[in-house]
Amino acid sequence: MEKLPKVALPFIIVAIIVFVLIAKSAVTIDSGEAGVLFKTFGDGVVTEEPPMGEGFHIVAPWNKVYVYEVRQQELFEKMKVLSSNGLEIQIDASAWYQPVYNELGNLHQSLGQGYLQRVIQPAIRSAARSVIGRYTPDDLYSTKRDAIQVEIFQETKKILDKQYVQLNEVLVRDVTLPPTIKEAIERKLKQEQESLEYEFRLESARKEAEKVIIEAKGKAESNRILSASLTDKILQDKGIEATVKLSESPNSKVIVIGSGDSGMPIILGNQ
Repeated sequence: MEKLPKVALPFIIVAIIVFVLIAKSAVTIDSGEAGVLFKTFGDGVVTEEPPMGEGFHIVAPWNKVYVYEVRQQELFEKMKVLSSNGLEIQIDASAWYQPVYNELGNLHQSLGQGYLQRVIQPAIRSAARSVIGRYTPDDLYSTKRDAIQVEIFQETKKILDKQYVQLNEVLVRDVTLPPTIKEAIERKLKQEQESLEYEFRLESARKEAEKVIIEAKGKAESNRILSASLTDKILQDKGIEATVKLSESPNSKVIVIGSGDSGMPIILGNQ
């Protein structure tokens, strides 16, 4: 094999150097990510410009690019906290978060890529302990769990808003109480349910009794009015009308005239 001409050697060396420089200068940022540029011979982290977006970028080989995931991420936390009466309770919670895109340079400069461990975890743990400490196990077991979840979110968000991190949601997935406390709460809830059911039956019975009394009063008043309106003359006329109708019926009968205290006829039928 013939040796390369000496004149070609410098070109080959330059080509290798250029290739190495391009390889070190090329940065590819994937979807859902963004880059923070660090200028070695400049002012360090670039904070006054937007972060580098997705795609292919060329930077000076002496500079660095720190890549961050800017999509929503989820943090799972198991925490042991104390209730207002000093009982230890385990909380399973998760937080949805992501870095503030336009503040990515400030985030890198102040916290770095370990911001999850530096601020998010301590913030949610502190907020959970503060909020749970204001409630009893009964509150955690019953209807106030949603309110507690909202309070943890609000207190955590106050901390993270100053740390270039966006908190989207905090979810309390499970609350584990000591077995004896859980059983006591369940017994209490059962007794309350039975008491409510008994009160409902009593109220139904009371309303039914009131209905019967009202109907009886109405019937008595009706009879009183009817009795006051019926005179002996009216009763005698009604008796005559009834006698006439009976006498006109085709059934065989015997009529005894002038019998009875009122002098009304007595009709004896064959039935």
